[in-house]
Amino acid sequence: MIPISLTRLPVKSLIRFRCVSKSWYSIIAEPIFINTHLNEVKSLSNNNNNCNNGYLLCNPQLQDAWSSRDLCTVVCNSDHTLTEISRFFELPFHGARIVGFCNGIFCFAGEEQFIHRFWPSLVIYLWNPSIRKFKMFKATPFTTPYVSVTLGLAYHSQKCDYKILRIGCFREQPTVTEVYTLSSNSWRKFVVSVESLSPSGGSVTSIVEPSFLIFNGSLHSIAFIQGYKFILSFDVNDEKFQEIILPQNYLDGLVLISELLVVFKGCLALIVFVKTQDECIEECHIWVMKEYGIVESWKVTKQIVPLGDFNSLFDCTNSGELLVTTEIYPVQIYSLDPESLNGNYLSRDYEPKAYIANLMESLVLLNE
Repeated sequence: MIPISLTRLPVKSLIRFRCVSKSWYSIIAEPIFINTHLNEVKSLSNNNNNCNNGYLLCNPQLQDAWSSRDLCTVVCNSDHTLTEISRFFELPFHGARIVGFCNGIFCFAGEEQFIHRFWPSLVIYLWNPSIRKFKMFKATPFTTPYVSVTLGLAYHSQKCDYKILRIGCFREQPTVTEVYTLSSNSWRKFVVSVESLSPSGGSVTSIVEPSFLIFNGSLHSIAFIQGYKFILSFDVNDEKFQEIILPQNYLDGLVLISELLVVFKGCLALIVFVKTQDECIEECHIWVMKEYGIVESWKVTKQIVPLGDFNSLFDCTNSGELLVTTEIYPVQIYSLDPESLNGNYLSRDYEPKAYIANLMESLVLLNE
């Protein structure tokens, strides 16, 4: 029997209480306890996150001593300010990029060494800053030139497990996908094909983003089969791929600058940076899928947001404001309300690396 009072305690307290007795040490380390505690944390986190617009994982800027391995967490307040709430100095690894966050753990990907001419070995890190533990493992190295490699971390709710999806697209061979499962500490490989879903048929030839968007229990990214573009969706529970059709003719009369899949006010959305064909005006169009998976439910917002001096769309907050940055150092962060067209300067003290809608602490990886 798990003491209910224990499952409601903060992670730091539970780590200390493992020293109380052997029985407490054993109870806190049990997978059942870790999952029960996670459910309690999720409930509390959902209530707390209603009071803010999410969180940013950042590198600090404009300080006397900092490196790319220094990270801090800031909360996006409702009054358009940022407040630093924690700082993690010197990550236990370097040269890695963030590719996902889920239930208190971050997923990083880095290149360890070159094993075949110019094709490096990929190393994956799962890191839980709450308990200061990380797990490192390698992905199967590619030995032929690739077009793109995309990764994503997600929670397997049916088995209380974690999975990492890795898709490699190649010039001269079929696209390959691997799925890593934390509980078995192993990779499984199979070929990605959406032949029955796409009009072009064949294998996926490239994926736009280096990391997947997690939404509705699936991982998503914009993908191509030759010249045909669509949203590739991977259901984490049943490990099936599906195609989600993009808005019809959404780029007609426009020149594409960039596009990004986001979660916009609880819906899957596509944010597109475009220019008019005479390239005189830069705009941002927001397409929202009101009903998930229903192509006819794509709706574009009536307002068109002028980009002005903003160079890059970073993400979208819980309240539907766009987080945009400038490219000139020091990076400046702004939020834009697509309805009122009001812009708010947030900070130039931080360089954002990842947006987290629902930040929480957990005991995941305690036994690793």
